[in-house]
Amino acid sequence: MDFALSPADIATLWLTLKLATTVTLILLLIGTPLAWWLARTTCIFRSAVSALVALPIVLPPTVIGFYLLLAMGPQGWLGQAMQALHLDLLPFTFAGLVVASVIYSLPFVVQPLHNVFAAIPESFLETAASLRASAGDTFFSVVLPLAKPGVMTAAVLGFAHTVGEFGVVLMIGGNIPNQTRVVAVQIYDHVEAMEYASAHGLSLLMLVFAFVALLLLYHFNSTGRRK
Repeated sequence: MDFALSPADIATLWLTLKLATTVTLILLLIGTPLAWWLARTTCIFRSAVSALVALPIVLPPTVIGFYLLLAMGPQGWLGQAMQALHLDLLPFTFAGLVVASVIYSLPFVVQPLHNVFAAIPESFLETAASLRASAGDTFFSVVLPLAKPGVMTAAVLGFAHTVGEFGVVLMIGGNIPNQTRVVAVQIYDHVEAMEYASAHGLSLLMLVFAFVALLLLYHFNSTGRRK
């Protein structure tokens, strides 16, 4: 079999990496304070928020994509808000892929962060407070350094999960070359066209990427535990 990548394959790879990088950065910015709040709050809505964040784990991607498509469409609440602001609608755009991917991959970033934040001893925070450290100083000087393994895990899982998305990105982005066609959709197109050699080439790349990402993750975590 000839596993050479076509220009279209390479374009989908770059678009997928761009999407995964953008989504991972946004997820870390959103997920870090959310996970910290979930780990420390005593609010009665904590369980409800946790369940809402975790929904993408148990829901079929097409269900999430369907409701996001309705919300983002011209008759949806988000679509109407975008039109009122004279902004383009999100479906079938790269921006729409980013929004959908952030929602779909959110639990894969929040849960590792939540676990590591919840494991930080309260005494560490009390010591920082006794030294008159502000909440911000405590978080950036004490919490984040201790949470480094969880942050790394969250970043790797968020990135890898975004790279492997199919159902959500197909529902929201469709299959537009150089705009919304990501690797998973390109593989599907190759299989549908019976281009099995091309599908195998891209699938093998995805397999190697997933293995290397998990290998680095487990190595990093095991090294961190030995220190």
